[in-house]
Amino acid sequence: MTWFSRIGLYLLFVFWILVHTAGLGQNSAGEDSTLNMSSKKRTSDTIVKKHNPTKASIYSMVLPGLGQAYNKKYWKIPVVYAGFGVFYYFIQFNDKEYKAWRAAYNHTLLDPGNLEPPVNDYELFYGDREDVLRDQKDYYRRNRDLTYILTSIWYLLNIVDATVDAHLFTWEVDENLSMKIEPSFIDPMPGYNLNGGVRLTLKF
Repeated sequence: MTWFSRIGLYLLFVFWILVHTAGLGQNSAGEDSTLNMSSKKRTSDTIVKKHNPTKASIYSMVLPGLGQAYNKKYWKIPVVYAGFGVFYYFIQFNDKEYKAWRAAYNHTLLDPGNLEPPVNDYELFYGDREDVLRDQKDYYRRNRDLTYILTSIWYLLNIVDATVDAHLFTWEVDENLSMKIEPSFIDPMPGYNLNGGVRLTLKF
């Protein structure tokens, strides 16, 4: 697995966490009386009218992170721009390396006898190895192009995250949601030893 694949999987994992933290423990709660249900429905309808998922999507299209601000998920904005910052760094790095290797490779083709001074250190050390210059040139060009693709995916994930959060904006969070991990023992069958394990209990 290349380092680009690892970066892509890492960012998808981060996005998965962002989306699921928005929906974790969110559940619509029932009311004890018809009057409370009606009042709650009117309040929810008012919030829905004010909070529009379409607006969140458009805001994130125009300016990444703006949809998250609209959803009042301000902590996600640094995450969004940190991702763009990482991609920008790798785009600049790979583009710089690609141009340097390309210059060395092209100059080697124009000067097969190595009569002229090398254009950079890459040609100086690998001037007699056109295959190395070519492979390195193609390698950094491919990495740069892949980073462009990953940046586009990150931009789309930013929009999807804002849209999902906007849809979940009016859901109520159940305060009784809890998770408990505790040891558990299984009653053995005759002739078998006592078995132990871990039990996960979710309360909602």
